[in-house]
Amino acid sequence: MKIERITATPLNVHCDVEVAGVKKRTNLSCVVVRVDTDTGLVGCGFTAITEEEVVACIVNEIAAPALQGLDPRRTEQVWDRLYWLLTPRGQSGYASHAIAALDVAMWDLKAQAAAEPLWRLLGGARDSVPVYATFGFGFLERDALAEAARHWVAQGFTHLKMTVGQHALARRDEPRTLRSVIAEDLRRIRAVRDAVGAEIDIGIDANCSLDALHATELAQGARALGVTLFEEPVTHNDIGALREVRTRSGIGLAAGQNEGLASRFADFLRAGVLDVLQPNACISGGFTQCLRIAGMAQAHNVAIGNGGTWPFHNMHLHAGLAHGGFVEYHHVAVLLCRQIFRDLPEPAGGRMALPDAPGLGFAPDWDAIRRLAREPLSHGKGKA
Repeated sequence: MKIERITATPLNVHCDVEVAGVKKRTNLSCVVVRVDTDTGLVGCGFTAITEEEVVACIVNEIAAPALQGLDPRRTEQVWDRLYWLLTPRGQSGYASHAIAALDVAMWDLKAQAAAEPLWRLLGGARDSVPVYATFGFGFLERDALAEAARHWVAQGFTHLKMTVGQHALARRDEPRTLRSVIAEDLRRIRAVRDAVGAEIDIGIDANCSLDALHATELAQGARALGVTLFEEPVTHNDIGALREVRTRSGIGLAAGQNEGLASRFADFLRAGVLDVLQPNACISGGFTQCLRIAGMAQAHNVAIGNGGTWPFHNMHLHAGLAHGGFVEYHHVAVLLCRQIFRDLPEPAGGRMALPDAPGLGFAPDWDAIRRLAREPLSHGKGKA
């Protein structure tokens, strides 16, 4: 099998969100990669939460010519070619997203050629994965937030995640203090806890928006409310700051979904600062690199989980590996996926069953993708 053509399509997809009676229109950017082969098989890759214009340009103008004629089933060869082409001196950033999208397409083709679902090709540890619902968005007032939490519990979810921090460092010039931000976060967490009771697991995610001082203060208050895991508490995923938050608060920490180099995950593991490592197949260099990261985590007896959304791709990693963990069912990201993919699985009872169809097991809707491609791109505003 040989690669004949690679095409990346940048998209800026509008998502109409309705939660607990609150309606909001937002948008998420993504890149869909199509890989055509001389056998007629077509692979589909995907990356998102990045500047879609830049990543599509990298794929179309730099990566595609370099991969012409290679066998997509030789995923190590393809990945190594991309690494030395796009990140030869330790760069990451947009290159990691481009590598991830291409690598996902290669594994899709590899599994199709083997007539196996991808999760089984990755190891086949289980045929369903536990999922948690990311529901607690910043645009929801406290009462609506509590109602949304009750809604997701009624759908069978026993693990919930809500955002905190509200982009505090990026918005530091606004007339509000970081302490007032985390004080409101604690009121919001309490509202959710009161709504769902003590048995439901609640996690929080600051999206790297706090410094160590305020992240620690928030973590201490959140732990008292029964929060079990704090995702991306500090800017830059700074290892010293992560150590300070973890040591002073005693709360479990998770991070890694936006890291592009395996060496960064090795640093986290050597430092012992994370309780859950979060490689994301659509961001962290694809399945090829996520397998390496997962192996390191298992050797260190550190759990892995899916942060950074895109459950329908990441479910294959966590179903494939015995060390797999929870998959993030992010409401807005799911709304995006429903517009560009067909045959997506639905969660039930807090788990999601893996498809038996070869490859990724769900189909890109190329007609819908072409229609969406005619819409204006995000110009840096596609991160919801």
